[in-house]
Amino acid sequence: MFWALYEQTGAAWVLQADKMDRQWLSWLQPVEQSLVASGATFVGGLSASEIKAAQVQAINPLLIMIMIPLFTYGIYPAVNRVVRLTPLRKVATGMFLMVAAFAITALCRDAHRPAGPSATIWWQLLAFLLLTTAEVMVSITCLEFSYTQAPNKMKSLVMGLYLLSNAIGNFFTACVNFFITNADGTNKLPGADYYWFFTGLMLATTLLFCVYAAFYREKSLHPGLGTVAGSC
Repeated sequence: MFWALYEQTGAAWVLQADKMDRQWLSWLQPVEQSLVASGATFVGGLSASEIKAAQVQAINPLLIMIMIPLFTYGIYPAVNRVVRLTPLRKVATGMFLMVAAFAITALCRDAHRPAGPSATIWWQLLAFLLLTTAEVMVSITCLEFSYTQAPNKMKSLVMGLYLLSNAIGNFFTACVNFFITNADGTNKLPGADYYWFFTGLMLATTLLFCVYAAFYREKSLHPGLGTVAGSC
């Protein structure tokens, strides 16, 4: 379910961004006017610059490059001083962050009214921040977890099954989109309902994961990593 939501950043989120106010530097207008008045005419039009809908998702790889060392050397050690941050706790936290990210996109979609102003693209950028944080906590952790928890003779198979979950997520989304499309081209989940539907599914999946993780006992089967007991 995580990947079913994540992969929509290249589809549903782009369509949403196309209907949003993408003048991402409009908040600089007072500064721009002051600079132009003082003779710095080269900054004229800066606040009116507009980012293209398909360009918004470029923030994801940029944030990943920033967050991986930030979490590895900063956030994770700091949290570990307060509470033991097991792999399952990282994954559960990341899944809840994905719920929050999609909830923001749903609220933005609710804000799209023909008579009212469009929601600013900064809301989707905030959703990308949460989604990328979730990716760092879930994807990287799951890759390591799949390797350490699998028996020596099944490590490749278990890693492959984990990677298969990405394809299954995409397939699930494709099936949903197929079944909610009416013959006349309308949608059974119009507007924000589409995003709330996936938000609800992700929340239910996360809660079920937490229940299962509470009873799971982590054991490293890799010779060089030792054995660690723990749960969510």
